[in-house]
Amino acid sequence: MPTGLVALLDDISVIAKAAAASIDDVGVAAAKAGSKAAGVVIDDAAVTPSYVTEFTPDRELPIIWQIAKGSLKNKLLILLPAALLLSEFLPQAMTPLLMLGGLFLCYEGAEKVLEKLGGAKHGETLEDPIEDMATFEKERISGAVRTDFILSAEIMAISLAEVASEPLVSRGIILALVGIVITVAVYGVVALIVKMDDIGLHLVENRSTAAEQKLGRGLLHAMPKLLTTLSVVGTLAMLWVGGHIMVDGAKKLGFKPPYEAIHAVEHAVHEATGALGGVLGWLTNSTLSGIVGLILGTIVALALHKVPAMLGKSAH
Repeated sequence: MPTGLVALLDDISVIAKAAAASIDDVGVAAAKAGSKAAGVVIDDAAVTPSYVTEFTPDRELPIIWQIAKGSLKNKLLILLPAALLLSEFLPQAMTPLLMLGGLFLCYEGAEKVLEKLGGAKHGETLEDPIEDMATFEKERISGAVRTDFILSAEIMAISLAEVASEPLVSRGIILALVGIVITVAVYGVVALIVKMDDIGLHLVENRSTAAEQKLGRGLLHAMPKLLTTLSVVGTLAMLWVGGHIMVDGAKKLGFKPPYEAIHAVEHAVHEATGALGGVLGWLTNSTLSGIVGLILGTIVALALHKVPAMLGKSAH
């Protein structure tokens, strides 16, 4: 009996060590996959605050919470099962589907640029009189969740590419872990950003120390500029990510000239700028991808808004 018990305990120890090693491997793989998606994560954090900038303060956190819940549903209930099924049974379909999402991002970004340049605004905006605030809020949340869906798809696709060699169950665990951690991080940062002014006001009004009051005033002055900057960055991010998806997807489908041209310019800038080559090369790639995104998005926007209008006029 003692010998049998010792043998059993030894077996349990071996199994526990193997399980611990497996968990550690999953953690390392998740960290690696998440780091590859860091660029899209930054874009996600930049885009989201624009959806709550002009709501009353008491609605900001509830709206962010609703968008965060929608983001988790996107990742865990839709994208995760779809990614696993496609990677297992129809991997060739992932690139075209991802490109459709990229084209949607190009369109969203280009439409914002066209509106800023004086084009007609499509859909309800905060500048329009709002008859039903609750309905408007739901529409704004729906728009944010739709945009998040595309960015989340890119995050999951990048993460999946990094763990494609893992077994199916491990892939599922890793992608779920990446999805949860990224969502918590992104929307935690977004919540902090949009409540900066409230934090600053609290520091100024509640008999804080001189240093705290100075910090509070600094937050209050910085908040409008930060939100304006994030709105611009968010639009550029849509164009950059969308353009990058389209260029990379076209290369995978066999159409390589745009990809090769962009990377040739990136390489030339990298080689010509010495120590700053890595940063400037990345900026070059992002800028050119954004230009591609703007061109494609503008074509889609004009097709969606101008062509139906022309057909309507010709029908009369």
